[in-house]
Amino acid sequence: MTGYSYHITTRCNNRDFQLTRRETREILLHIIKQAQEKYQFKLYALCIMLNHVHYLMEAENPDDIPKIMHWINWYSAMSFNALLNRKGHFWEQRYTCHGFPNSDKERALNTIRYIHANPKAAGMREGFFYDFSNYGSYEQLTTDGITQWHPAFFELGTSLEECADKYKGFCRRYTPRKKSAKKNDWGKKILRGILSRLPKTKTKASPGQIPLPFLIEKIVLIEIPEIAQTAINFIKANRFPYYSVGW
Repeated sequence: MTGYSYHITTRCNNRDFQLTRRETREILLHIIKQAQEKYQFKLYALCIMLNHVHYLMEAENPDDIPKIMHWINWYSAMSFNALLNRKGHFWEQRYTCHGFPNSDKERALNTIRYIHANPKAAGMREGFFYDFSNYGSYEQLTTDGITQWHPAFFELGTSLEECADKYKGFCRRYTPRKKSAKKNDWGKKILRGILSRLPKTKTKASPGQIPLPFLIEKIVLIEIPEIAQTAINFIKANRFPYYSVGW
């Protein structure tokens, strides 16, 4: 149906952490941008985690949603299998997709916040800023070249600054959904092990909105100009301002 947003979640096959290498997430940003040029869809929220990806999109023709996801997953699977020297399915064959009317402001904002809260809920970040999420564009009113603000965002205030401030406060009140202890512990143990092996840099800490010290990854931009530029534009627009110095 037209005028609908669709929350889509796609996971790595067997829920393996195949997106740990930063280059994979940079490449995926570029593939998503290429898909937009091909299918002309709007992307309101995005978060690329280490073993799954959240999208909130609106397509001109809702029947294009399966085509869009097939193209993104097919193209990225080929790219990642070559990069990681692996074979077989990269993504799970099925993705979840839930639609709702853009006029449902409450559901839209709750969905966007849930997507943006993923890194914080997983223990990857202390706050909401994350290089591969578009939370920063909502709080800082920046343009990242891939995403745009949802219509519900504009209803939060009479100016963009008021909308951003209210969305920031809305996110700070977020409480993650409770998961079973067994499932949660298993996932976090694996995630901690993976994150401990990621490249890291030392930096000063500011409470509340920056990455945990051991999760500050070095910028590793893949050496293909088009991909690198897409990643630079997105990351620069969405990362915490402290880390944008020198770009």
